[in-house]
Amino acid sequence: MSAVSLRKILNKKELPSLLQGLVYQLNIAIDVELVDGTKLISIGKQTAENRYPIEVSGEIIGWVVGGEQVTLLATLLSFLAKQEAEKKILAKELLERYQEIDLFEDISTQLTTSLDTRQIAQLVLQELSQLIESSAGMILLLNSDATAFEIIAEFGVFFNDSQPEPGKGIIGNIVQSNRAELINDVQADPRLEGQKNVSAMICVPLRAKERVLGAIAIGTSKTDSYKAEHLKLVSIFASQSAIAIDKAVLYEQSTQAAIQAKAQTQRLQQALHELQLAQTQLIQSEKMSSLGQLIAGVAHEINNPVNFICGNLRYVAEYAQDLLHLLEKYQKFLPIAPPELESELDNIDLEFIMQDLPKLLNSMKLGTSRIVEIVQSLKNFSRHDEAEMKAVNIHDGIDGTLMILHHRLKADVHRPAIEIVKDYAKLPLIECYPGQLNQVFMNVLANAIDALEEGMGNEEISPPTAQITIRTAVLDHHSVVIRIADNGPGMKEEIIHRIYDPFFTTKDVGKGTGLGMAISYQIVVDKHGGILKCRSQPGEGTEFWIQIPVNCAMVDATEEQNSTSTSPITTESFPTPDADGFIASTLPMLKPTDLLICHTQLIQRLSQHSPEVEAASPDQIYQMFQRHPISLKLYATLLSWFYCSNPTQIRH
Repeated sequence: MSAVSLRKILNKKELPSLLQGLVYQLNIAIDVELVDGTKLISIGKQTAENRYPIEVSGEIIGWVVGGEQVTLLATLLSFLAKQEAEKKILAKELLERYQEIDLFEDISTQLTTSLDTRQIAQLVLQELSQLIESSAGMILLLNSDATAFEIIAEFGVFFNDSQPEPGKGIIGNIVQSNRAELINDVQADPRLEGQKNVSAMICVPLRAKERVLGAIAIGTSKTDSYKAEHLKLVSIFASQSAIAIDKAVLYEQSTQAAIQAKAQTQRLQQALHELQLAQTQLIQSEKMSSLGQLIAGVAHEINNPVNFICGNLRYVAEYAQDLLHLLEKYQKFLPIAPPELESELDNIDLEFIMQDLPKLLNSMKLGTSRIVEIVQSLKNFSRHDEAEMKAVNIHDGIDGTLMILHHRLKADVHRPAIEIVKDYAKLPLIECYPGQLNQVFMNVLANAIDALEEGMGNEEISPPTAQITIRTAVLDHHSVVIRIADNGPGMKEEIIHRIYDPFFTTKDVGKGTGLGMAISYQIVVDKHGGILKCRSQPGEGTEFWIQIPVNCAMVDATEEQNSTSTSPITTESFPTPDADGFIASTLPMLKPTDLLICHTQLIQRLSQHSPEVEAASPDQIYQMFQRHPISLKLYATLLSWFYCSNPTQIRH
């Protein structure tokens, strides 16, 4: 019996009416029957007896009776039936996948919460013995030099006297080949060594990151007891177990190595601070570089056709004006048109065309001008090719950023428009990295919009008019200040102290990757020698103070000279607000105890790629990072995994 019901297909909404419409359009008559001749649909008076099959995967599920033209309908119904069959297959696969996920959800939770290898292994064997018929089972781990196995959990009796060795016997060869196997007749296997108490077995290597940790083996005294689904089940358990055991082993190793790492704490604290900044900058630089190239490329591609349209619109307007003028002359000299021409003029509504065509051309001119403005804003924002400092007008960068964010400022069905208030002073040209400053403006303005949208969703703190105010001023003839304020819900002081944390965000899951203030700090403070500070109170909005030197190149040179004799001072106290209520920006530093735990775990991971790392001195590690930027990037990426408030609960 076919898995697809022709009757159900024909009962679908709108399909019968669609068939009727096709029949009337083709002016034919059709009958649709099941394989046994049961008639399901009859349209029109039947005069032909030709029968055309409705097939799914070579199986006939019905017939279309009629003339030759009904082959089209037979093909259509076959296609619909094929789609229905594919949906059922997909639904079955999804159900099986869901059942597998549901089955391993509980065991995965238990495995990830344990850091004891033997406890993990015993739990896995206990679950497997309940799911698969077995009389014996065990989990083995390879030692550090892969010369021997250690049995960390077992039940039943797999071997009488001897135990497996790497490269010898069935289990040793399976681990060496790194390939899971199902053996339903152990005694007939040529790799058998020594007496075995099982007749059928499944053995799966434990793999973690392309490294074999050991193996899991299940056996029974009955031959031909296992099938492919049993092998699949054990393989899934093996993958879960390998991850958990690898995590537990790394945790044990890192705990032991922490004692040896105490002497390196002070140097590592400074190195980790620099690496933390490098990690943030690497991620943001890659993201903004790609974004800048994309924006610049799009702007360049749009620019050519827009310029073509703008350049030709003027001529189109002139040609249209000449044609309309010529038409007026014709009407003047030939006031009475022939009847046929008069009828045609009435049909096209000539008077309306003569009035509307100039207006249409003017609106097209305005539209193309708007596109030109947007393209210029995109170019100003991206500035992907400007790696050196240059003198720019800060207002152009702010306006370009606002142009890009214009779609988020407009009103929609959920909220009114956000008003932008500009209070620009007359500023000199600023020597800076314009593309990077545009990133700062984008981050601050986007966060302000997010805050206002959040406030609009809360009636208790929603302002009557959502507003962002941008003020600029010259400060002491040496710096310019950009102040960006919103009248949103505001922030508590403890939140302000955390916004420059590279891994902190107040946004909901799915709304961006963070606040972007860590990279803003680096751009304003480190890159330009400026000042970035913030003031906010719950219910009173938020304001950012961005202060940039007029000549950042001179500031960079001065700071570089001073930095040779000083080193960063780590403090855990938070800065106090100034007289105006602004809190200066500071990047968070990890505590020494956190550094020890994080570093030792990272060194263990890095030693898998570079074996010399584990025994290296602090100076050698520092030099290695300088020689191999890829190692720095790996270290920085791992740092983001370990950066949390409670390092003892780090998950690998």
